[in-house]
Amino acid sequence: MHSKQKMVPDPAKATPADSDALRDLAAIRHVKLVEQLHALGSVKVEALAHHLGVTPQTIRGDLRMLDQQGLISRVRGGAVLRSTLDNIGYQSRQAIASDAKGRIGAAAAALVPAAVSVFINIGTTTEAVASHLVRHQRLMAVTNNLNVAEILADSKGVDVIVAGGRLRSEDRAIIGPLAVDFLSAFKVDYAIIGASAIDKSGSLLDFDIDEIKVSQSIVASARHVILVADSSKLARHAPVRFATMANIDTFVTDRLVDRDLAAICAREGVRVVETDRG
Repeated sequence: MHSKQKMVPDPAKATPADSDALRDLAAIRHVKLVEQLHALGSVKVEALAHHLGVTPQTIRGDLRMLDQQGLISRVRGGAVLRSTLDNIGYQSRQAIASDAKGRIGAAAAALVPAAVSVFINIGTTTEAVASHLVRHQRLMAVTNNLNVAEILADSKGVDVIVAGGRLRSEDRAIIGPLAVDFLSAFKVDYAIIGASAIDKSGSLLDFDIDEIKVSQSIVASARHVILVADSSKLARHAPVRFATMANIDTFVTDRLVDRDLAAICAREGVRVVETDRG
């Protein structure tokens, strides 16, 4: 007996009240589309519509938008991957595993005591951690993420220090040599970092060379490094390594289902905190 495929709301039939939910669903579809292309190299509209439970018309609209973002190239009947070197858009990353990121953020923030210093780098998951640090007391937070700075700005117990450097407008990251030099002057108690992808060898991967240099500086300048990443990062690919599990002290995730990576964490003495394991 085959289970009935669940259909998601179709934008063509949406009411105004559906708009926020549909934007989140579209962002999730966009990430899944790009991941399918990374795995297969090319995709067909009909196959994608069946796989994602939406109409071919919806898929064509998704492909048109991704083509405009420069991530894919539309071809007759489908699409091909334009580049393996580009990250998914910030708004799409925000929507992926948002509930899991919230739980990861709460768990990671609980590991940071009062009266310490902490680095927080770029990423939607690190921003979730910041949202749970607002009630901390006597915390010094150093960040190259303007979204994190904004989250913590009104917290009376948190002293926020923002790195200088080049602003990447798409996700409000501060990167470049000035940011690296600024951050390397600190030696903090904790670093909270994210990664665009984690491979089975335990390598932490990202896309932007300038961002990677900042992340390397953060890892090198912290006494205790906390990696925050949901399990979807194991299905993604990125071209440049900035650290390995040997550089990590604590890994906070929703579920660590990959046995190879779990074995690496055990071998390297990484404490693993799983928020969704009973």
